[in-house]
Amino acid sequence: MTMPETRATQRYLRTPDAALILGLSARTLEKHRCYGTGPVFHKLGGRVVYALDDLQSWAEQGVRRSTSDPGTGVVHPAKRLDPAVLGAAGPIRR
Repeated sequence: MTMPETRATQRYLRTPDAALILGLSARTLEKHRCYGTGPVFHKLGGRVVYALDDLQSWAEQGVRRSTSDPGTGVVHPAKRLDPAVLGAAGPIRR
């Protein structure tokens, strides 16, 4: 007997679980969401959820090989940023 083929389903995490994966507090992740500096999220009804792939992509932007490595992306702190830093487009959207 063979098992039916199943497609991998997208896994969504609530804020506390997503924060745990990123090594942040849930409150810090909420601040990132409010300021537009965090990973993309989905609203399902009144619930905020994060796709695991989106969390990993956002975290990868901060990868560096050394303290002098400028890297290719920026993970901003969870605070209100100067509009000049964000650019004319407004909050960071990924």
